[in-house]
Amino acid sequence: MNASDRTPADLLRSALATDPVRPLVTFYDDATGERVELSVATFANWVSKTANLLQGDLAAEPGDRLALLLPAHWQTAVWLLACSSVGVCAEIGGDPAAADLVVSGPAPEDLAAARACRGERLALALRPLGGRFPQPPEGFADYAVEVPGQGDRFAPFAPVDPDAPALVVAGTELTAAQVVGKARADAADLGLTAPGARLLSGRPYDTWEGLSAGLYAPLAAGSSVVLCRNMDQLSADGLAKRIESERVTGTAVGTAGDVGQVGQVG
Repeated sequence: MNASDRTPADLLRSALATDPVRPLVTFYDDATGERVELSVATFANWVSKTANLLQGDLAAEPGDRLALLLPAHWQTAVWLLACSSVGVCAEIGGDPAAADLVVSGPAPEDLAAARACRGERLALALRPLGGRFPQPPEGFADYAVEVPGQGDRFAPFAPVDPDAPALVVAGTELTAAQVVGKARADAADLGLTAPGARLLSGRPYDTWEGLSAGLYAPLAAGSSVVLCRNMDQLSADGLAKRIESERVTGTAVGTAGDVGQVGQVG
């Protein structure tokens, strides 16, 4: 990655310029059997469309606060990078009543909480292949309906300040530059030092450790992540087979100290 990158969006642009076809996020949901693999180019295209939706249709501006009520998921990763692209501060599990806009998953408790937001409200069905709701929740726009028609290229209306708040997680606020710095520092601890490194993460996105292992550190290191949701439904044999089939070189499945190395890519 480029040493001058100071925001997560910068990291994605550098990854796109370096190797657009390599995998960036491979997502599994062990409750549904879903598997989705996104190359850098495909992921960046989703980010551009989402950033255009955020900036254009939702009128979000740098400094706005977005309450992000989503689990660890490839679409959550897209929203985090879209917020970085616009300059919006993403608050993981943030208070919708205090936010300028809210993005909610399909869980009834999240939708109920999200209705407290007086700004724009979007909901994600989190269905395989980014599918839409059979019936959109009342009071919400359906992300899967709104995003396909957005532009494939994104340019912010205003420059994004690397020193402005970019992320709030577990009560800690980080600037974009701090997110990048922490992600780079974490990469070595997570074993993301060799070309082709692939980290399997089963950590939720409600802590920095989960966000770092599940997105930011692999992005900062020029590596890739195998992001797993509902891993409690995966057997030990199934995990071993996944590690082999996905050519995983390291795992982060529990606490911050629970990191394992499983060999180099062959």
